[in-house]
Amino acid sequence: MSVPEASLPRPPLRTAAELNRITGIIIGGSMAVHSCLGPGLLESVYQACLGHELRKRGVSFESNLQLPVCYDGVELDVGFRLDFLVEGEVILELKAVERVHPIHQAQLYSYLRLRRSRLGLLINFNVVHLRDGITRVVNGL
Repeated sequence: MSVPEASLPRPPLRTAAELNRITGIIIGGSMAVHSCLGPGLLESVYQACLGHELRKRGVSFESNLQLPVCYDGVELDVGFRLDFLVEGEVILELKAVERVHPIHQAQLYSYLRLRRSRLGLLINFNVVHLRDGITRVVNGL
């Protein structure tokens, strides 16, 4: 049984080099935020600060973007919200948790499928070294 896809059009396809450039900017901004604030704050604080960093770096993004589900030909708002959609293609899911669990990765993968995006980053700010809190999730790359 397949999961119904959202009625959203597929984002523009970017080359692997373009996606790597975008994720590099996201990771650089995330590291700047983490270096300044460290672990232990609420996810909403990291989200606001990362939004500021992405704007400074000239990256286009939407935050708290509604993600509907298309089921049986009907588009339903079921409360899914993307933390960030960067450059129209990279989904960024932020966490501030003690440990990233498989369900967090599954959540991001589901968002990728519903949005028909190919790449997402799961970033957990509640770590000593941010490099240990970054997970790259792909869908059809």
